[in-house]
Amino acid sequence: MKNRRSLFAIPYVIWLALLVVVPIVIMTVYSFTTADGVATLEHFVGMNAYAGVFLRSFQLALIATLISLLIGYPVSYLMAREGPGFQRVAMALIMLPMWMNFLLRTYSWMSILENNGLLNQLLAAVGVFDLINALTGSDIQYFQMIRTPGAVVLGMVYNYLPFMILPIYSVLVKLDNSLLEAAQDLGASTVDTFRRVILPLSLPGVLSGVTMVFVPSVSTFAISRLLGGGTQMMLGDLIENQFLGGAYNPHLGAAIAMVMMVIVVVCMAVMKHFGEGEEQAVML
Repeated sequence: MKNRRSLFAIPYVIWLALLVVVPIVIMTVYSFTTADGVATLEHFVGMNAYAGVFLRSFQLALIATLISLLIGYPVSYLMAREGPGFQRVAMALIMLPMWMNFLLRTYSWMSILENNGLLNQLLAAVGVFDLINALTGSDIQYFQMIRTPGAVVLGMVYNYLPFMILPIYSVLVKLDNSLLEAAQDLGASTVDTFRRVILPLSLPGVLSGVTMVFVPSVSTFAISRLLGGGTQMMLGDLIENQFLGGAYNPHLGAAIAMVMMVIVVVCMAVMKHFGEGEEQAVML
């Protein structure tokens, strides 16, 4: 029986080796060598020139993750507290946009946020620009929403919000109501019950959601390119330029990808360690 299970695992091992291990090995070799195959660290040293891109990527990803958490936690809590019928409808509404292609969803936001897009046309139709111009003496015809950091963050939140909601909901829906009733019987207020019972017990879902939103946000390139209009370059765009753009330096691109991967792995390890510590504190 054990041998049969091992045989079933062979396709998975092959798949893992070809699509995970081999690319990482190739990326590592490219990172530490030149085009002539000579070992070097110059690619890592030269990354100082892109410190601004690193900072922008982590800053925007952190903002998007925080906004997703502020929106996703209340939504998850509301879903978990309602009945099965409401939960099914809410789950369908949350998952419905995910059935559409990622790029199509992003292009839709371009149509909404453009200078002559749907949102600016709506504001003009209701007289917002006329009112502002009358009060300030300006001549505003539209709000600049596309090609801004805000547009990039909006795209991240819209596309990755379900990845924050679902892990938190899956934890909250399993909470034992007797724990909440016991806290209330002992005189805990609603705020104290949330702070001492609900939040600590839901922390594994929160950390999972934060990881699932932060990691793709910090490495995204389609959102920053389309909604940022090339003015908000992030790590994903920088890496793509090294492999497909005019700069073409796959060795530097591999080095940047490796540094980004290490940073993300460290962040995930820190969050996992923090979550384990909180779980132990709750159990005590």
